[in-house]
Amino acid sequence: MRVRALSTARGRPDDSGGEAVASRSTVRSAFRPESASAEREPADTKTMSHVAAAPPTPPDVLSPELELDAILEQGTIASVYQPIVELSSGSVVGYEALARGPQDSPLHTPGALFGTAVRAGRLEALDWACRAAALRGALGTAIERPSALFVNIEPVAAMASIPTQFDEVVADARERLQVVFEFTERALTDRPAEVLQAVEQLRRLGAMIALDDVGVDPRSLALMPFLRPDVIKLDMSVVQGRASLRMARTMHAVNAQADAFGAIVLAEGIETPEHLQRALALGATHGQGWMYGRPAPAPSLRPVGTTFPMARRSHAPGSEPTQDVTPFEQIAAADERSRVATKQLLLALSRQLELQAEDLGPEAVVITNLQAERHLTAATRERYRRLAERTAFVGVVGEHISGEPVAGVRGGALAPSDPMAQEWNVFVISPHFTAAMVARDLGDDGDDMARRFEYRLVYDRSAAVSAARLLMAKIAPQH
Repeated sequence: MRVRALSTARGRPDDSGGEAVASRSTVRSAFRPESASAEREPADTKTMSHVAAAPPTPPDVLSPELELDAILEQGTIASVYQPIVELSSGSVVGYEALARGPQDSPLHTPGALFGTAVRAGRLEALDWACRAAALRGALGTAIERPSALFVNIEPVAAMASIPTQFDEVVADARERLQVVFEFTERALTDRPAEVLQAVEQLRRLGAMIALDDVGVDPRSLALMPFLRPDVIKLDMSVVQGRASLRMARTMHAVNAQADAFGAIVLAEGIETPEHLQRALALGATHGQGWMYGRPAPAPSLRPVGTTFPMARRSHAPGSEPTQDVTPFEQIAAADERSRVATKQLLLALSRQLELQAEDLGPEAVVITNLQAERHLTAATRERYRRLAERTAFVGVVGEHISGEPVAGVRGGALAPSDPMAQEWNVFVISPHFTAAMVARDLGDDGDDMARRFEYRLVYDRSAAVSAARLLMAKIAPQH
C-alpha cells in the first residue's frame, strides 16, 4: 500500500485483502482487490485516465457527480486504519489510512468514489478530503507519534495549496503525527518534476516517503533511486507468489537500495504464517495484512507497541541538489580530474552507455541532455525509440524538445539561457549498474564532430543519481 503526503491520507484496499476497500489516493489503489483471492486489478487501472464512463442515472437518483459534490460539501469521507507491525515481535508500530465514502452511498467504495472524481474533474478536491479525514481520524489516538501513519497521495494534488478548511487539521498533524506518504512508480513516470518537487517539500516538513507496489512493475525497481524511499513496500504478489526469477530480480534490487540508503522493507499481504516466513526470508522487517488485523475505525485500534523506525537519511534536508547547479557542475565539484574530448569520442561513449541500458532492459532508466532539438537526428531518434521499448523510462531534454520527441520517450524543454543547454549529459541508472557521462561545451566553431567538451565519467551510484535528478526535474508532465 502506498503512502500519501503529510497532508494526504486517503483510503485504499489492503494489499493482503481487506473488507470493503478504502480508497487510495492513486487510482491504482482505488481499484485494488480486497483480498488475496479477489480478481487482480488490471495493469491499466493504475491511473485515473483509464476510468470507464459512468452508467446512465435513473431520473429519481442523484447523478454520481452530484453525489460526489454532496459528499465533499458535507465532509462525509471517513477513514479506517490497518495495522503495520514489526515482524520480529508482532508489535504494532503504525497504521495505513484507507478512505471510504458514506456507508449508504453508491460512492462508498473507492472505485466508485475516485472514478467519479476523475470524470467530474474533482480529483484534487477528493484527494484533500481523504487526506484530511485520515489525519483527523488519527489525531488523539494511538496513531500519534512515535507510531507512523501511512497515507496515499495523488500526484496531481501533491503540490496543491492546502484548502482553507483543512488548515487546522494539517497544522495539528505536522506537530503530532509521523506521516509516511506512499507513491508508486506510475506517479513518477507520469509527473516526474512535480513528484520530485513534492517529495522534497514533504521531507522538509518531516514526512517520510514510501514506494508502493514494488514487484508488480519492473519500472518501480528502476525508479527507486530517484525517490530514495524511506520505506519500500513489497507487493502482496511477491509475498504470496511462488519463487521465480521475477521475485529474485525484485529482491536483488530492493536489497541493493536498502543497503545503499537504509530503507525499511515492508511486506504487504501477510495473511498466513507461511506468508510471514516468506516475508522474513525476503528481507522484510515490517509488514501488514489480515494476519495482523483488518482495516477498522479509529476507536477500535489496538495500542501501538513500539516506535516506527526512521530510515537512515542520506537525503536529509539540505543534502539534495538544487536547481542552481547543473549536472556537470555538481559532478565536477566532487571530481577534479578534468578531461577534454571531441564530440566524436563522446558520441562513442554515449552509444556504449545506451547499449548497456538496452541489455539491462526494464530495470534501466536513461536520461539524456542533448543541448538542443537539432541534435536529435534521425539515427538518434531511432535509437531512443528502441530504448523506450526496452527500458523502464527514457527522457530527453534540450532546447525546443517537445513533451514526447520520440514515440515512448518523455521530453523536457530547456530555455536558451539555461546553463544546462551548454551541456551534453547521458545517465543510465539501474539497481545494479549506474553510469554517467557529463560534458560541457567549450564553444568551438567549425566541424561538428571536432567540437571539444570538458567531461567526466562517473560510476558512483549516489553521485550519478543525484545529478540525474536535476534532468528528471525538467521532464514535462504526461497528459
